[in-house]
Amino acid sequence: MDKIKIGIVVASDRAFSGVYEDLSGKAIQEVLYAYIANPLDYIYHLIEDEQSQIEDTLIKLCDQSQCDLVVTTGGTGPAPRDVTPEATENVCEKILPGFGELMRQNSLKYVPTAILSRQTAGIRGKTLILNLPGKPKSIKECLEAVFPAIPYCIDLIGGGYIEVREENIKAFRPKA
Repeated sequence: MDKIKIGIVVASDRAFSGVYEDLSGKAIQEVLYAYIANPLDYIYHLIEDEQSQIEDTLIKLCDQSQCDLVVTTGGTGPAPRDVTPEATENVCEKILPGFGELMRQNSLKYVPTAILSRQTAGIRGKTLILNLPGKPKSIKECLEAVFPAIPYCIDLIGGGYIEVREENIKAFRPKA
């Protein structure tokens, strides 16, 4: 079974400066551990909401660390310092807008402000980059919606083969 490398990027000025503890990075790890049966290697970065810093971190995780999946949290709203989607779009070769569309659609079941969220996803090399919102509850709801497509997407771009814990989530792969 392949070891899967997962980069986690938390873009939060307040968590970075110690105003509060980052709970979103831990939430991502918990959900992905529940979904993925492979051994997991997490590479965690807590950084400020600075577009150049986000871009540099994403590039490093994709190109140097060769992560199969990079998940970001924070910086997806409409506020002036929310620049994670712009950073993601700048470093990706292909954008996959369906991920953001589905996450917003799913989040609308819980909060009407989901339409303010600008999550997206894209591909850089053999890495899928996925932007998530910042609240742990929203992270779980969004990952639950899009995860069924993630293993096959990573197959298609040449990343590691993700085995899922079928008792917790189903992944879709076309029958050969």
